Amino acid sequence: MPVNPADSPVLGALYGTDAMRTVMGEMAWLQHMLDVEAALARAQARLGIVPAEAARAITEAARAERLDLPALAAATRNTGYPVVGLVKQLSALAGPEAGRWTHWGATTQDIMDTAVVLQMRDGFALLEAELAAVIAGLARMAEAHRGTLMAGRTHLQHALPVTFGYKVAVWLSPLITMRERLAQLRPRALRLQFGGAAGTLASLGPQGIAVQRELGRELDLALPDIPWHVARDGIAEAVCWLGLLTGTLSKLATDVMLLMQTEVAEVAEPHEEGRGGSSTMPQKRNPIACEYILAQTRGVQALVPQMLAAMAQDQERGTGPWQAEPLAVGQAFLLAHGALTQARSIAEGLTVDAVRMRRNLDSTGGLIMSEHVMMGLAPALGRGQAHHVVHHACDVALEMGIPLADALLRDEQVAAKLPRAEIERLTDPAGYLGSTEAFIDQVLARLGTAA
Repeated sequence: MPVNPADSPVLGALYGTDAMRTVMGEMAWLQHMLDVEAALARAQARLGIVPAEAARAITEAARAERLDLPALAAATRNTGYPVVGLVKQLSALAGPEAGRWTHWGATTQDIMDTAVVLQMRDGFALLEAELAAVIAGLARMAEAHRGTLMAGRTHLQHALPVTFGYKVAVWLSPLITMRERLAQLRPRALRLQFGGAAGTLASLGPQGIAVQRELGRELDLALPDIPWHVARDGIAEAVCWLGLLTGTLSKLATDVMLLMQTEVAEVAEPHEEGRGGSSTMPQKRNPIACEYILAQTRGVQALVPQMLAAMAQDQERGTGPWQAEPLAVGQAFLLAHGALTQARSIAEGLTVDAVRMRRNLDSTGGLIMSEHVMMGLAPALGRGQAHHVVHHACDVALEMGIPLADALLRDEQVAAKLPRAEIERLTDPAGYLGSTEAFIDQVLARLGTAA
């Protein structure tokens, strides 16, 4: 029975995805270890180290479904690693002649680490596809709502008017950056691990580098400048990127969740019958996608320190830190993909209530425009005095329950400097959007979709 809810048959529907479970699961890891062993035999066959017939037999035998898993588990329990038992079974499956040539010149961690790298490559492909869909959905939303007025909020209070398209562009920009970071990360994280017992490839003599190069070609992996058995920055960076990605998604989820509050009600998650419902309150439509983005984000970010701590490897082969990595890598990829999938549903189907946005914007009677009024008065009164006068007018508006424009006209200093028409202009939210349009255009230009 699974212990982690993300791997369970029921709660697993809420955490992660089946696609990522397939990619990061144990059977995929075992198959990739076999793939590395087979690729090593083929690479060495081309160099005349291993007979070509042996390489063919090893490749044919390297299928995870042929493994005796209970026997492999028993061997793993005994040695602390699965590779010894895996190589023993692979050798037997390949036959006595070919089996003599399996694992030639390699060490346990070469096989395990490279298998994890191959898993991460597949995991990155899934993440990139989902990230592209989220980016495309948000880009469409930013363009569609570039002129949809709403209240910008700081400290959860009305601050200045913005547009919903601007808010979406703020969500979108770092996700574009995440995609750029992934492209930059791949050459550092997706590197072959092949160094032999202590990282020197001594057992292969003068052919060590040649074997490494051929194996890299077989697996289509970048070659490191030196084996990284005890230099774990690449794999740690991969999980750190997942932490940044999910952290970026958590900003979007937090905003949407706040905007969904009954008292605000400016947006709503895509709805289908029963989604986000309550067992006792029929009216409820809870922000389920947002909640699981946040939950999975916290799960990923809790794993980042574990990966960073595992970088403290001792000497030429670590005694403990490496064993902490398998507890983190697969789960981090799984939860990050789950968070992206939930974000995609928001990006592609969020309901936006522009009427409610305008009603909330106008709910303070123009107080949100106080900065604009202050800047309009500043040339005549000086900035400090203008701030004082407008602050007093805001107090009057709040105390008497009247619009800011009326409160301003009650002040003789203001009335003497600004006619009603000018005050009305200064308190119109549509006239105080600054560089909103330009910022949206700059974000969309990164995708080649600016208007």
